[in-house]
Amino acid sequence: MSATETKHKKIWLAVTVLLLAGGAWGLYASGFFAACTSPQTLQDYIARRAPYAQLWFFLLQLLSVVLAPIPSNITAVAGGVIFGMWPAFLLTWGAVFSGSLLVFFLARMLGRGFADQVVGRRLSEKYQTVIRSKTGIFLTLAFLFPYFPDDMLCILAGLTDISLRRFALIVLLTRPWGLLVACALGGSSLSIPLWALALLGAVGLTVFVLGMKYGDRAQQWVLRRLERYKTEHGRS
Repeated sequence: MSATETKHKKIWLAVTVLLLAGGAWGLYASGFFAACTSPQTLQDYIARRAPYAQLWFFLLQLLSVVLAPIPSNITAVAGGVIFGMWPAFLLTWGAVFSGSLLVFFLARMLGRGFADQVVGRRLSEKYQTVIRSKTGIFLTLAFLFPYFPDDMLCILAGLTDISLRRFALIVLLTRPWGLLVACALGGSSLSIPLWALALLGAVGLTVFVLGMKYGDRAQQWVLRRLERYKTEHGRS
């Protein structure tokens, strides 16, 4: 990388960090972080933005990905209460998908410095090894189950060699489901007892562990089957 490219990268990194800091300060000044102390205050915070509540909600969900400490699922529940299950889900999913691609692109363009500024070096180093060794499998399982900082993983994925197309496909297929459940809970379309949540958590953790251990074998088996299918039908 030339000296000019390095200088431009540092400038873009500084501008991006300043914009993110400005977004965080704007949320703080508007009372968002104080409103996150309870579901009711969060609902009141969003509802007070009428008649632009939907736009404000979309921006909140977008920033929840870029400013990783904001939990998307909590605001999704509040959105379900205010707008109903499907409107809240569509707004949330559009924002989360866009935000996931945005932070992936920023990490790829700006590099480790951006990840360390937003995620922190400790978390970055914690997940970087496993992401690099089993990128697709790890991201798929982590996005499906609510045990991992999904938004931070989107940033760290940008530091790997996974293609944007493959990353977008993984996000498209895996991230909607937890958001849909959260919106359904908020919209009173779904009620899950505590024991069922504990059971789902245990099953999810088991699937994750098995997936990390045997995921490579399963992937190779599927690829071999597809290759055999193509070969057999190519001859016929």
